[in-house]
Parts: sequence; C-alpha cells; structure tokens
Amino acid sequence: MSISDRDTAFLSEMGIGPLWQLRAAPQPVEAEAPVAEEPVAKAPEPAAAPYQAMPSPAPAPGSKIDPAWGDSAPPPAATPEEIAQMDWRALNAAIADCARCGCKDGRKPVLGNGARAAIWMVAAGASTAADEQERQPLAGEPGKLLANMLAAVQLSRDENVYVTNLVKCRPATASGGDRAPTADEVAACRPFVLRELALCGAGAVLTLGQIAANGLLGKPLQEPLAGSRGSVHELNGVPLVATLHPGELLRRGADKALAWADLCLAKSSHGRPG
Repeated sequence: MSISDRDTAFLSEMGIGPLWQLRAAPQPVEAEAPVAEEPVAKAPEPAAAPYQAMPSPAPAPGSKIDPAWGDSAPPPAATPEEIAQMDWRALNAAIADCARCGCKDGRKPVLGNGARAAIWMVAAGASTAADEQERQPLAGEPGKLLANMLAAVQLSRDENVYVTNLVKCRPATASGGDRAPTADEVAACRPFVLRELALCGAGAVLTLGQIAANGLLGKPLQEPLAGSRGSVHELNGVPLVATLHPGELLRRGADKALAWADLCLAKSSHGRPG
C-alpha cells in the first residue's frame, strides 16, 4: 500500500505527517569476507520494499496530549465562578486535579480537614513537606501547638474548626525543599479557600502567618504581619483575625503572648467584621 501525493498533503495539513516509513532491505553478508582496508560495497537495494507502520510517539512528560492520535486533552481549569458553585465533593476533586498555576510537578495537593460545619476556619500559608507526608494541613509539631491554642479557647479541629492551607500544593525549591509561594500560586488557590469558607459556614477566620494573612486580605506577600495583627478584618463578610504561625511560635516562645491576644480577639469578633 502506498500513499499518494494528495494523501500526503492532506496529512501534512492536519499536522500528522506521513504514517508510513520505507523499511530498508537487509544487507547480504558474505560468508567468509576477508579483512580489508577498503569498505565493502553495499549491494543495491531492490526497487520495491514492504512498508512498516510507525508507532505513535509517546508524549513527553508535562506535554499536552496531541488530539490527532485519538487522545483527548486535559479539561480546562475551573474558573473562580465555577469554583464558587461547587459542593464539597466537587471542590475536593477540583483541587486534586488543579492545574491553575502549573506548580504540581508530581506533588499532591493537601486538602483541608476538620469540622465541615465550623465555628472557625483556620488558614495557614502554604503546604509543607510534613503536611504533604501526613496528608493534612498543619501537620507535625505546629499542628500539635495549634490544637493546644484552640483548646485554650474551647475549640477543636475535630468538633468545630476547619483547617486548611491557602496554597494547596507544596511550593518546592529545585532541590525539593520548602519555599515561600509566589503571588501567582496564591492567586490560583485563593478561590478554593473562599469556597471552603462558604461551605463550612465559619463565623470567623484565623490566619496563621504572613502568607495566609496577606494572601487572603489582598496585600503584597512581603508585607510584615505586624500590619495586620491586632485588628478585625473582613473576608467575604466574615471577621478575620491574623496571628503568628505555630511554627514561628515554636521558634520564638516569647511571642505566644501575642498569639493569645489574637485568639481572644478572634473569639470576640463574631458578628463584627471591619
């Protein structure tokens, strides 16, 4: 079977290229060829030879699938308007499949957890290696300190607090370590957190650390946390209070008094944002 010039032009217009390749005939080898300085001349190839089908190339990692080979491209990322209409199941599926900022590189997003009918929503900045390993936000020693902080105001993650990270996929350095998220990564994940807030019905938001406070309040990520602490802000009509991240408090124990003041402010903030 051969391909006419018209078929070849048709395939070229579709971006596919020729599907067949001429297979070279096997070269005859003399039974007892003496070793010689001059190369042995090749026998002439026959005028006609059978064709061999070429396999479709496998897509390179991270490349888009070519629909010409019969595969479908991945669906487009959900828009903020679509995210704002999702239920819990659809939201978690959208987070798991998210490619809004292209940050994954094989990393798995860390979903929020805790009470889905909440009094508070607690939001940290970005997922960490510990979060990624334990598959929950605020893992390890920071999570234990957060539990103690919540218990001090008669709250708990199990009963009435929903805990989440603003940036779901762990931002990583080239060597695999944790790094601060970019503004694009924060902007890509922010609609997810707003929908989590709406679904859990929390009456107050407590942010942990500079990234979470600035990212949710629409401030530059580099702005010091001191500019947000000590006041009741508003996030989609819900009071928001910013405090230090438990990881910071573990390094600077003297700042726990500041965090206690923030917790008391958050507890008294219900119904009076702004």
